[in-house]
Formats: sequence, C-alpha cells, structure tokens
Amino acid sequence: MSDTDWIDVLKRGEDPNVLHRMRTGWAVLGSTQHLPGYCLLVHDSADHLTDLSRPERTAFLLDLSLLGEAVQEVCSATDPEFYRVNYEVLGNLWNHLHGHVHARYHWEPEERRKAPVWLYGDVRTASEYRPGAAPDHLRSALSASLAAITAEAYR
Repeated sequence: MSDTDWIDVLKRGEDPNVLHRMRTGWAVLGSTQHLPGYCLLVHDSADHLTDLSRPERTAFLLDLSLLGEAVQEVCSATDPEFYRVNYEVLGNLWNHLHGHVHARYHWEPEERRKAPVWLYGDVRTASEYRPGAAPDHLRSALSASLAAITAEAYR
C-alpha cells in the first residue's frame, strides 16, 4: 500500500491500528512493537510542520504530547521497567507530517536505551514485533487513555 493510500485508509476509518482520532490526525499503533507502546501521530494533510499556520503547529505538537502522555500512562502501568517517552518528528523516509512516540525501558541495553531507536536496526522489524503482535490489552488501554486525556484536554 502506498503512503497516499494509507492516508485514504485512515480517513475512511479502515486501519485497525488506529487508536484514536485526534484534532490534527490519527494516533496509530506503530508498525513495530519492539519497544511496546510505540505509536505515531499522523497529520491529516500536511507534509511539513512549516506547512501549517502557527496555531495549527501548536495543535499538532499538543496532540503529539497528549499521545506521549497516554503512552507514558499505559506503559508505566504495564511494565515496571518503563523509563521514559521519546518524541521524534522526522519525515525523511515518508514525506507526510507525522510524529513518533517511543516508550523506552530500563530493560533495554544501556547503549541502546540512550540512543535513537533506529540504531536497533533490523531487529525492530522482525515479524514478532508487528502491530498484530501487540497485546490486545495494550491496544485497548492506549485507546482508552487517549479518549480520556483528549476529552479533558479538548474542553
């Protein structure tokens, strides 16, 4: 599926990995669960952060932080080795505005825990870490947390 097709799938509500529709896009379970709780916020139309007006940028970055808040809430409750949340807005491989939210854990090797997740290399994309491998309780907990957090934040 092309990236443009994926946006169309998101707009039609047909992606099973969507956790929550946010003001600026979709919170989606990441394509790998090598580090459980990895999520993306996919903007609904922009390619670059600077394509947006300043208020729209603020809204997107707020949504990204709310997604991170949900990841922190759920992953810290699920795994006592939860360490922190890392955020990235890259756009080098996919030319569509999106932000990455990575849960990080004390059980990661220290040299990896303190480095970008991309340095894990191909192990991240192993079949056992695909989104379908995410436990249903993680998926449903993230969705519920996002619903509660956004209901409060969007008042």
